[in-house]
Amino acid sequence: MRARAGAVACAAVLLLTACGPNPTGGLRDALERDYPPAPRQALPEAGADRAADVDPVADLARPRWLRDTAERTGIPRRALAAYAGASLRLAETMPQCGLGWNTLAGIGAVESIHGSYLGASADADGLVSPPIIGIALDGSEGVMEILDTDGGELDGDVRWDRAVGPMQFIPTTWADFAQDGNLDGRADPHQIDDAVLTAAHYLCASGGDLTSDDGWQAALAAYNRSVSYAHDVADLATSYGQEPDAGEPGA
Repeated sequence: MRARAGAVACAAVLLLTACGPNPTGGLRDALERDYPPAPRQALPEAGADRAADVDPVADLARPRWLRDTAERTGIPRRALAAYAGASLRLAETMPQCGLGWNTLAGIGAVESIHGSYLGASADADGLVSPPIIGIALDGSEGVMEILDTDGGELDGDVRWDRAVGPMQFIPTTWADFAQDGNLDGRADPHQIDDAVLTAAHYLCASGGDLTSDDGWQAALAAYNRSVSYAHDVADLATSYGQEPDAGEPGA
């Protein structure tokens, strides 16, 4: 399934910084508009003898579930493993959030076509290359102005910030929420397990209970205030999270 919104959307969003906190009062304004209800938050099948505190997120889901779901949805299996593993990790560490893999996949589809924007791909270790770098947030039409905050360390730009990685984080948000999803001792926004687990933490911190309409809408508004963005993510998450019919593979 193809993402229906423009890839690397967070780097060029109207009215809001890319994948960053809302301006004061902006969240309420966003939620007063036509936001979609929360899609059902789906959990993948967990693999046997896996523990969220000792295994990389990519190893947490059941291999057969990954195979069948990748075939059903068209999501690359390596990206799907990151979405599934992050939701399983959060189910253990932040069960009150209720975040499903399908919401993470919906965001990943819109942001970078699951890490495949402009020919990029995630290798077996989850590193997305070539790196996905958004446009300069230089205050041009439709773009927030954000002067460089990281000395170009993440985005290679020493004048302006840019959104980076398959989940398109701006450097300040990455600095606040970065997670080490593959347990290699460092957090890298271009490594898909790290990026997706960071997105999961950011969504849960922003929305609280993502099984509720209010919580899911608040989380999506924090990620990107665009109403059309929220509808695209909701539609994709709903499609991804559908249960297979009886008799289908994985049923």
